[in-house]
Amino acid sequence: MNAGKDDNQWRLETPAGAQRLIEIYVYREGSERVTLSTDVSELPGLLNDPSLVVWVDLHAETQEEKKRVEKILLEQFKFHHLSVEDCIETRNQPKVEAFPSYLYFIVHGIKPAITSPVNFVTKELDGYLGSNFVVTFHIEAFRSISAVKQQILSSPFICQRGAAYLLHQILDQVVDHYMPLVDEFDTVIEEIETRVLDPRTNDSSVLEEIMDLRRSIARLRRIATRQREVLYRMSHGEFPQIGEHVLPFFRDVHDHLLRVTDLSENYRDLVAGLVEIHFSVVANKTNDVMKTLAVVSAIILPLSLIAGIYGMNFGNMPELGYRYGYFLTLGAMVLLASILLVYFWRRGWIFQGEMPGKPTENKDIDDL
Repeated sequence: MNAGKDDNQWRLETPAGAQRLIEIYVYREGSERVTLSTDVSELPGLLNDPSLVVWVDLHAETQEEKKRVEKILLEQFKFHHLSVEDCIETRNQPKVEAFPSYLYFIVHGIKPAITSPVNFVTKELDGYLGSNFVVTFHIEAFRSISAVKQQILSSPFICQRGAAYLLHQILDQVVDHYMPLVDEFDTVIEEIETRVLDPRTNDSSVLEEIMDLRRSIARLRRIATRQREVLYRMSHGEFPQIGEHVLPFFRDVHDHLLRVTDLSENYRDLVAGLVEIHFSVVANKTNDVMKTLAVVSAIILPLSLIAGIYGMNFGNMPELGYRYGYFLTLGAMVLLASILLVYFWRRGWIFQGEMPGKPTENKDIDDL
């Protein structure tokens, strides 16, 4: 980008592979291809031609680039300044707002490089839809945007069906990228469930992972639920910019989001169950430790009593002069400890396992 040029001139001067500040894709009715331009001065004429389908993709990372984007949105498109403020800002929740000649929307896509079931992170995509144009703005790169660009450059079919259908393709790509991540939640939950039930697992590390997973699912549910509301409004004929012939496609995207929200609800219940299982396992471990200590104390107590009695320094105590008194006392202690061990075992307090003669496998109901 040449910063010394007029603000209306951003041409193909970016380094290879770099994201341009503005890309204008134009399809003329009856044409066999979509053209690409970066000249902002062409926008007024393009937007005033109803025979064209125009997609303006804006990408800004620095504050200087954001100011240029803001100038384009206000001066070239005449968008409402409040919607432009929301567009330039980040950390907004998904929403859609209607204006007389266009609609403004915010959706969220996932960040594939850093997003995982224990670290759910999204990025914001803002946009506008008019009768013959789509405007998208994003600070970070979107795989969905790049995929649709490749599709329309290779074939004009998407643009032939109008601006609303072009927007559907973009939103469909954004939502589809949720599915692989959502499917990973099943695998992660099963792995954590196995670790929770493993007695050798460190309790604190598992609990930390469960809490991270719980927070990720909460964020997924919150974003997907609000995004579902956006798609619901778009798919039910509320906005004149989305024609009847395109509504079924938006309803399909809404159905995909509905599946995401349903799964997030299920995952939330599963993780809540994992928390309960974790604390139950910890409580059982604590009970086992306390039971073992109680059994050891119960065995040691009578032995300590015997040792304490014979450790008293009285001169006239029975058996003090007996030659084998020491060995008899030790033998009595061993015998008493053995009797207590057998008693505790028979009561089922220690050495619990499968009782002999009982089956170790449960029969299915159909086998009864």
